[in-house]
This record gives sequence, structure tokens and C-alpha cells, in this order.
Amino acid sequence: MTMKTVFRFEDLPGLLSLMSGDEKHDPAALSTLDVLWVLYDRVLDVLADTAGERARDRFLLSKGHGPQAYFAVLAAKGFFPPEVLSSFGRFDSPLGYHPDRLLVPGVEISSGSLGHGLAIAVGLALGLAETAEGGAPRVFCLMGDAELDEGSNHEAIALAGRLAPDRLRAIVVDNDSSSYGWPGGLEGRFAAEGWETVRVPSSEHDALALELGGPSSPGAPRLVVVEASSKDNSWRSLAGAPSRN
Repeated sequence: MTMKTVFRFEDLPGLLSLMSGDEKHDPAALSTLDVLWVLYDRVLDVLADTAGERARDRFLLSKGHGPQAYFAVLAAKGFFPPEVLSSFGRFDSPLGYHPDRLLVPGVEISSGSLGHGLAIAVGLALGLAETAEGGAPRVFCLMGDAELDEGSNHEAIALAGRLAPDRLRAIVVDNDSSSYGWPGGLEGRFAAEGWETVRVPSSEHDALALELGGPSSPGAPRLVVVEASSKDNSWRSLAGAPSRN
């Protein structure tokens, strides 16, 4: 009988090293490594064997450019064999420079064109709340701070705050890379529309798991800002990435 390999967070650099090609978004991928691992290892109610079940949690990678970290975590959690990672970027590979929901097991949306994920997540959370039997599944959407420059996100933030899908979790990786910023910072932008907000350094996995997995206030969506800037060196030291993206 073949033993199934159990991967740890420390094994992710080895899985990442299997992927090569003309990919220009390495830092964008690496800055998401901590939060992706914590989500799939400790928070999300979804496994490779349950990825088609209606009651599963949904994870949407709106920050879909540079998906190497996402692919590495999915492989580590058994959604597809790790050996597939070495085909990354080839014309005959399911693993392209953007994730494709029709080709990659576990991927909920085809993404990479920034500004779409949160709007999809809001609609999905509202739809699941209307149709779920019992408690609605949770919906998690991972974005980058620069992605919030897209105007569609402001509409989604405002709509979610008004309609209050409290099973919705928006996660923003803050790399200090937004072109325009927002008065009051990321948290202020969401809080003004009725969101519950919290900020956690990406290296603090216990705190990440607590804030991502815990309940939000009734009637309020939740924002978790994951700080992956010069104040947090964990993902850069792990994978040798540059300081910003």
C-alpha cells in the first residue's frame, strides 16, 4: 500500500521550486503563502475529497496573478499530485499563469483579472445564505492591497456592508503597494461601510487561524488584513523573495 505524503509548511519551498517558467509575479505569489497555508491547513472546511460537496467552504483567489503559492498549497493538501507542479506554465499543463477552475481541482473561480473576486464572493455568499439547508457555508476571498484600486471593489465593499453577508471573509494581503491608498487605511475603508476589521502579521499563524476562522459579529462581513510588508519577514526568509510586490 502506498503511503500518502504529509506536507508541512516548511515543505512549501520545495514544492515551489518545482515550478519554473517565464512568470513575472513571484513576489505576488510568495506574499500569500502564509495565509493560503493557514486557510487550507486550519480554517477551510474543504478537502480534496469534499471539493464538490454543496456544504463546503468556498475560497476565491481574486489575487490570481502569480498563483504558484496557491498551486503549491493545493498540491500539498492532495487536490492534485505534486508531480504536476513541474509542468507549470507549459502549453499542455493545467497549471497556467492564472488559475483555471475548469482545469485545476479545488479552484472555485478563474481569476487574475483584478477587481472581480470580491464582487463574485459577495454574490456567492448571498446566494448560499438563501439556498443552504441549515448553516450557510463560509466564503473567503483573498485580494491584494493594490487590487483595491479597482473601482468594482468599492461597489462590492459597500453592497456587502448593506446586505450584511456575515459568512463572508475578505482577506487583503497588505504589501504597501497600492498606488492610491485610502483615507484611514484599508481597515477604515471597509469599516466605513459596516465591516468588522482586524489586522494580523502573516507570520503569526495562530492569530491568523483565529481571526480567519472565528465568527464575525452578527450581521457584519469580516475583513482580515494580512500584513506582509517590511515589518514581516517570514515569507521572504522562507522563499528568498524580494521585499515588495
